[in-house]
Amino acid sequence: MPRAETLALIRRYYDAFNAGAPDAMLACLTDDIEHRVNEGTPRIGRGKFAEFCSHMGISYRETLTDMVLLSTDDGTRAAAEFIVHGTYLQTDPGLPEARGQTYILPAGAFFEVRGGRISRITTFYNLNDWVRQVSA
Repeated sequence: MPRAETLALIRRYYDAFNAGAPDAMLACLTDDIEHRVNEGTPRIGRGKFAEFCSHMGISYRETLTDMVLLSTDDGTRAAAEFIVHGTYLQTDPGLPEARGQTYILPAGAFFEVRGGRISRITTFYNLNDWVRQVSA
């Protein structure tokens, strides 16, 4: 897949994220998507990813800005850097109590692409910074 198509795919994925459209996000993924976050167990499969999206939609409202996208020449790997602007809506088990706190957090993600769809997403953010912000 050419670089331009990979970048367009990643852009569609994040446009769907910002629109709060999990079905459009899922349409960008392979059936065996591997979703990794820096503070948690990997999720494998679209069903697990859909569960994650549902949970996130209840507990958080987030918008991503300042998006920078990069891709390898062959389009099999990509990266994104962005700023998360969020509101903590409902307490997530094991995390501080939600009271509608807002946060701004730099984050990034790495992608693998196969057959025109995203097959792996690895997301990184500073959980300690997030906890500090919502605990203040």
